[in-house]
Amino acid sequence: MSLSNALSNAVSGIVAASRGTEVVASNLSNALTPGYARRELQLSTRPYIAAGGGVHVDGVTRSVRTSVLAQSRISSAETARAQTLADFHKQISDSHGVPGAPGALATLLSDFDVALTAAAARPENETGLSRVVTTAQSLARGYNSLGTQLQDARTRADQAIASDVRDLSEGLTRIVELNRQITVQLATGDDANALMDSRQQIVDRLSQIVPVQEMPRDGGRIALFTTSGGVLLDGFKPAEFDFTPSGKLGPGMSVGTPPVGVVSMNGVELAGGKMGILSGGRLDANFRIRDVEAPAAQARLDAAARDLYERCADPSVDATKPATAAGLFTDGGGALDPANEAGLAQRLSFNALADPAKGGALWRLRDGLGATTSGPAGNSALLDNLRNILADARLPASAGISGIERSAAVMVADVTSTAAIQRVDAESLLSGASAQSNTYETMLRQDGVDSDHEMESLLALERAYAANAKVLQTVDDMIQTILRLT
Repeated sequence: MSLSNALSNAVSGIVAASRGTEVVASNLSNALTPGYARRELQLSTRPYIAAGGGVHVDGVTRSVRTSVLAQSRISSAETARAQTLADFHKQISDSHGVPGAPGALATLLSDFDVALTAAAARPENETGLSRVVTTAQSLARGYNSLGTQLQDARTRADQAIASDVRDLSEGLTRIVELNRQITVQLATGDDANALMDSRQQIVDRLSQIVPVQEMPRDGGRIALFTTSGGVLLDGFKPAEFDFTPSGKLGPGMSVGTPPVGVVSMNGVELAGGKMGILSGGRLDANFRIRDVEAPAAQARLDAAARDLYERCADPSVDATKPATAAGLFTDGGGALDPANEAGLAQRLSFNALADPAKGGALWRLRDGLGATTSGPAGNSALLDNLRNILADARLPASAGISGIERSAAVMVADVTSTAAIQRVDAESLLSGASAQSNTYETMLRQDGVDSDHEMESLLALERAYAANAKVLQTVDDMIQTILRLT
């Protein structure tokens, strides 16, 4: 081998070792950076005749197992969906409370029943009658609060949908731009790995909104599809999404009736079964909360509120009032229209005729809401009637709950237990989804940066650099010796 060939070989080795050191440094410094893919230096031998031998740096590639990454994104979408639903059901279950705990719906009803029992024992005692008023008002406020929280949850879900749709549109637009930049970088022979990292981070974020599948295209570009076959991006123009938030939602507002809207994709509303192409992620979960889960919970709550209203308004309880008039509880101050049950929980209130703070009189609890004058102070018949009718097993008149005979306490217990069961089911699904997601995350980390392996590579590069430097030194010594001889 000639001195020039030896010099060329050594220089190429030093260049490769220096580039390899840069790659190792990049890997170690970005080991915990989300979306960063471990870099690998690609080398090949140079032909001896054409280039004098040595090593050639072909480039730096990203090490990513695409199959694991794809499954990780799908499981991430399912986890985001399960987490959103679990958070909703936890909030609703906590709002209903545990029977016996202060403020729980079942506890408020029990307090009202106890107050009626005490008042019936001493109907002449105004303190006992006042206790009936305060417990009844607390029970009505309990229903009011639960109904309000359900509609607030729907409103938050609607706002989250608007935010996710905006993020989805912006993310797809950014990926189009990154596709273009990556194509240009690769065409000019430059390193596009940093741009690919940025693109992967964006796709990872979008996969929590909608589960996506990535497909490679020419020039380093990618196309994105939903797992249900919807085309998000394939070419140079992304799918266009539009959604108008509804504002504050109420119990009578349902999907398909303005202002409660749906997502539009490329100008087509994804109503009904069409929404299936975007199913599986956080967007799907928020639609389910807004249009299915919260309305169903509202219907159950309204059914319990109507049961309480109708028990206390039963003509057999109080013969002094008109048969169709409200009883101890009212629908916003008046009688309930059965066709307008939706939102009754929010409108339930204590009858002002028996509320001294609103011009009513406590003795009407004892003598009847329609009584014009106070009767015998020891009359407990009406209070006994109220206690008895709360304990009676009655068929609910509402369609929002199963048609089984129940007492008022069992009705509330069923509504509370349904919320608790749905919470347990949602958290169970979340646990399974999280376990699967963690499995794929572990697999991705195994393919990621291993600091021990990188340090071993660094030591090998150091030895290679030293060996090639020794060759350079030897060649230099030989040239110096030749020069001295001449």
